[in-house]
Amino acid sequence: QVQLVESGGGLVQPGGSLRLSCIASGFTISTYGMSWHRQGPGKERELVAAVSSTGGVTNYADSVKGRFTISKDNAKNMLYLQMNSLKPEDTAVYYCNAWNRRDVYWGQGTQVTVSS
Repeated sequence: QVQLVESGGGLVQPGGSLRLSCIASGFTISTYGMSWHRQGPGKERELVAAVSSTGGVTNYADSVKGRFTISKDNAKNMLYLQMNSLKPEDTAVYYCNAWNRRDVYWGQGTQVTVSS
């Protein structure tokens, strides 16, 4: 059974850091591009960061450039998102995504709340 399970969300103060993890099962991520998306309260889901199948190419939304880092460990079948200098506007449910030419998979999401 194909699954993506996110973890690492929580409540953090502005300026703080969190590291999100996404573990894949039922398929091998080495042949998939992967990404993190988020959906804030009353907002549409948006792309936060993406990484190529090899991990060699990354892209970021302008709003998180310089603060977030996406990485994948193909050997562990895991995707990560290191989030630094968090802002209240980063509050959202964060979703892990994997895709190739044939398949698209989504996780259930993990809540990140940035508040003092």
